[in-house]
Amino acid sequence: MSDYMIRAVAAGEQIRCFAINSRELVEEARCRHNTSPVITAALGRLLSGGAMMGGMMKGEKDLLTVKIDCSGPVKGITVTADAKGNVKGFPLVPQVSLPASSAGKLDVGRAVDLGVLTVIRDMGLKEPYSGSINLVSGEIAEDLTYYYAVSEQTPSSVALGVLMNKDNTVRESGGYMIQLMPDASEEVITVLEERLKNIEPVTTMYTKGYTPESMLEYILEGFDLEITERIPVRFHCGCSRERVRKALAALGKKELESLIEEGTPVEMNCHFCNSDYSFETEELIEIKNSLK
Repeated sequence: MSDYMIRAVAAGEQIRCFAINSRELVEEARCRHNTSPVITAALGRLLSGGAMMGGMMKGEKDLLTVKIDCSGPVKGITVTADAKGNVKGFPLVPQVSLPASSAGKLDVGRAVDLGVLTVIRDMGLKEPYSGSINLVSGEIAEDLTYYYAVSEQTPSSVALGVLMNKDNTVRESGGYMIQLMPDASEEVITVLEERLKNIEPVTTMYTKGYTPESMLEYILEGFDLEITERIPVRFHCGCSRERVRKALAALGKKELESLIEEGTPVEMNCHFCNSDYSFETEELIEIKNSLK
C-alpha cells in the first residue's frame, strides 16, 4: 500500500481531523540519512506530523517548516511539507544509540530532550508566519499538541508512531491529528476527551490492519465522520544538479574564480535528502563563462 493521508470532518464539522500512513516515506528517510532506530522514530514522527500540518494549507506554493532545536543527542530535526503531500526532513545527528525507555520503547523523548519547536508557514506574504513553544516532552506528538493549544488556540490531539523491524527497517509509521473547532459543543468535547483516553497506539492499530480511514472511524464512532480528501504522500526533495548549478552561478565570478584556482572539485550536499553533487573545475569554468 502506498502512503497517503486523509482529511476529514466529523460531528457536523465541529471536529477537523487528519490521519496518515507513512511507512514508505519514513523508510526512505531512514535509508537516505542512515538513521539509527531511535532517530528513525524521531524523524519519522516529525515527518508524519509535518505532512498532516502541511495538509492544512491552501495554496499550491505554501510551504510549512517544523524545526526542533534541542539539547538531546539528536541536536535538532527539520521537516518541510507542502499542501500536496510532499515532505522531506533531516536530523542533525543521524546515529544515536540509547537504551530503551522504561516502557521498553525507543526513547525518543531522551533523544530529543529539552528545546524549542518552531513552526514556520510561508504563504507568499511579505513575512512568513512563525510560532514557537518550549518542548514539553520531546516525544513530538505531545509537543505538537501543546503547540496548537498555545500558539494557535486550537484544542488538538496528536498521535504519532514509528515501529521498527528487528533488522531496523520501518514496519509501521503514521499518526492522526484531531482538532476541535471553535463551535464544538461541550457534549462533543466531553465524549471525545473520554474516547481518546483509551485509544491504542497508532502503530498497534496499523499492525492489527487498520487504515487511516478505519482508524478515524473507530476513534470517532458516532460522530458521523466524513472523509473529504485522500492525498498521496511521499518523501520528496526538489533539489537537482541544475538547481545546485544555479546556486553556484549566484556566487558570482569572483567567488567562482577563487574556487577554480583551488583546482579541486566542489562538493555540495543537500541536507534534506542527503544527495551529493560534485562539480569539476571544467564545469566551474563553464559556469563562470556563462555569466555576463
